[in-house]
Amino acid sequence: MKKKNRISLLILCGGGLLINTIGSMIPGWLNLPLYLDNIGSALAAALGGIIPGVLVGFFTNIVNGISNFESVYYGFLTILIAIASSIFMEKGWYRKLSRLPLIILTFALIGGGIGSCLTWLMNDHPFEIGFSAPLARRIFESFLPNQFLAKLTADFLYDLLDKTITVGIVTLVLSQHSTRMRDWLQYRGWRQIPLTLREMKQARKTAGELSLRLKIVLIVAASMIIIGGTVTGISYTHYVNSAIEEKKALALGVADVMVGTVDAERVDEYLEKGEAAEGYLETERILKSMMDSSEFIEFCYVYRILEDGCHVVFDPDTAETPGRDPGSLEEFDQAFLHVKGDLLAGREIEPVESRDSYGWLLTLYKPIYDRNGVCQCYAGVDISMTQISSNGLKFLTKVLSLFIGFLILILTIVIWLAEYNVILPINGMALQSSRSDYSTEENRKESVARIERLAIRTGDEIENLYQAILNSSRDMAHTTEEMARILAQTQHQNEVIDKMQNGLILVLADMVESRDENTGEHVRKTAAYTGVIMRELRREHIYEDQLTDAFIADVIRSAPLHDVGKIQVRDAILNKPGKLTDEEFAEMKTHTTAGAEIIASAMRMVSEDDSGYLAEAQKLAHYHHEKWNGTGYPEGLKGEEIPLSARVMAVADVFDALVSKRSYKEGFPFEKAMAIIREGSGTHFDPKVAQAFINAEDEVRRVMESHMSR
Repeated sequence: MKKKNRISLLILCGGGLLINTIGSMIPGWLNLPLYLDNIGSALAAALGGIIPGVLVGFFTNIVNGISNFESVYYGFLTILIAIASSIFMEKGWYRKLSRLPLIILTFALIGGGIGSCLTWLMNDHPFEIGFSAPLARRIFESFLPNQFLAKLTADFLYDLLDKTITVGIVTLVLSQHSTRMRDWLQYRGWRQIPLTLREMKQARKTAGELSLRLKIVLIVAASMIIIGGTVTGISYTHYVNSAIEEKKALALGVADVMVGTVDAERVDEYLEKGEAAEGYLETERILKSMMDSSEFIEFCYVYRILEDGCHVVFDPDTAETPGRDPGSLEEFDQAFLHVKGDLLAGREIEPVESRDSYGWLLTLYKPIYDRNGVCQCYAGVDISMTQISSNGLKFLTKVLSLFIGFLILILTIVIWLAEYNVILPINGMALQSSRSDYSTEENRKESVARIERLAIRTGDEIENLYQAILNSSRDMAHTTEEMARILAQTQHQNEVIDKMQNGLILVLADMVESRDENTGEHVRKTAAYTGVIMRELRREHIYEDQLTDAFIADVIRSAPLHDVGKIQVRDAILNKPGKLTDEEFAEMKTHTTAGAEIIASAMRMVSEDDSGYLAEAQKLAHYHHEKWNGTGYPEGLKGEEIPLSARVMAVADVFDALVSKRSYKEGFPFEKAMAIIREGSGTHFDPKVAQAFINAEDEVRRVMESHMSR
């Protein structure tokens, strides 16, 4: 099996990669506006399953990235198409002509839709990029006056044609392969005897509300997102900081040249005469040429900074903004008020960032000193920082596209490994164990054989669990007859017990059947919890007039009988794994009155000296589902109309039901169960009783853990 899997994986990956590579070259050879680079991925996924498909998709973009690294950023799109192709094959869509348009549309939305958005975010002039640009321009000019939507539409239309050819080729190839050949090519990871399709569906349905598969996905995805988000954030911050430092260095270099260009001894003359001053125009020309030397330099100017504001010395014209005349006065910008004192004193300042009508600017002021060391003016340089934002968005897009590609690839592999190494083996064991029947010799042998046929070989704790279940099944088969004999003897002995105890046993003797295996633990735990609650109430001097030693002993002793009425509820309802219907729930509710009637029958058979014990048992059975706010059953009692013993049992019963594992649910964590009790205080539960239970949290936890360890 392993050798066959390795061969099929090699054939599928090698063949798919070759098809993708050749397919991507054909449009270039024939000058066609197509890609044809997903045929191999879709075909490998359809023939071999999800793992060959995503591997072909991943390595296709790695290979293409050697000649054009930009293609690496689109890798996750190829992986998504491979995953979709595998799902469509599993659903049988490739064999249904009516479903092919949906496959084509899905592929086009991934390649043309998401791919177009990615192109738009990663490039400076995306509207003019790719062979779809002419069509996008016509769409824009004709009926869709939005460049992004026009480009998206054009890319989608071209990709629709591309994916129609892709799906057509895949469908044609699949039609030429026999079912036997496709079964041989399927890449599976069985660590046991393969289950049938029906058994796999049944096994997957055994998952609870939050399946193990989903938990694994959430853990892996959360871990990768946290790590990827942290790395991306650090990378982006480093990128922006590096870009800002680069702009600061540019501003400083320009300012240094300006300082060497402006004659500090003639600043007064420049302010007074302006362009008429000797050398003014030549200096202004040099400053303008410096301003034009880089696309990032917005303005170069020279100011004399005085108390009343900034006096213009030089301010060359730009294409968009005419310069201000020498000697004109400019008010201080709000962004520079915090360094006004340093500027008036002629000191150097750190570059200042500002966002105003000119956009995001980095401004550097460099003092220009005369021969006596007196600051005559400042050389100012404004550097545009807007491109940092747009480049940062492109950087983030590229990093995230790579991260998403790796995330999808790793999640796919993790889910696949978990499926065959954990989920299917566990669910297979659960499925076969649930079918066990030890009522006859033939059924016992078949039950053991069914588990043996799984032949799980994971080489880890899952296999240990399988061996334990298998041994347990064998032991169960060997000891069933002995257990039946012992149970019969026990039933016979119970019939001759002391009359007081036999009062209940005589009533229940004909009801001794095989019931829920968790019941024994449930009644013991609820009895223990009632004791914890009543002792805590007495410690807090609450209801202490009722909480006598005899009362507490009676309640603890009678607590196991609170659900005795369920003996008259059908097994199909009592052990139903799903939600009960209204009719079924109505029948379930009768266990309260049935229990009270059963105990009343027992009370008539014992002496009055023991009526306290049975009286409390009857109250517990009858009223433990009543609610403090009057919405419970069977009588709709509220508040202290409900007997204290039943109010105590209500908290104990609900808490144990929450934390206990049942056929239809997993047990809740301790903290969540306590939170639910807290939430029900004053509505479902007597608030004093609920608070006493919460106050005794440590003792409650010890009781719960002591029974879990048994």
